[in-house]
Amino acid sequence: MTENHPGDHAGSDAPVSSTAANLFDLRSVIALLFGVYGIVLLIMGIVSGDDPENLAKTGGTNLNLDTGIGMLVIGALFVLWVYLRPLRLAPPTQD
Repeated sequence: MTENHPGDHAGSDAPVSSTAANLFDLRSVIALLFGVYGIVLLIMGIVSGDDPENLAKTGGTNLNLDTGIGMLVIGALFVLWVYLRPLRLAPPTQD
């Protein structure tokens, strides 16, 4: 015979929220990280883009700006992926 403890939710009949599952989806977290780092690099590329010393290090390209734009595009693709293919939770099984 098993006892139910207040912190034990394994046997509860409470429905799992699909919104909460989608919020903590790994793809959402990765999209957020790419977005934040992309914005930081984009700002750095705009602010220090004309510095001849930085341009000489990268062969004449503004690497921060290019990488920031690329990271924002990748983050947007992850967001698109989350919306086009949302998580589908399996229905609870009755034991």
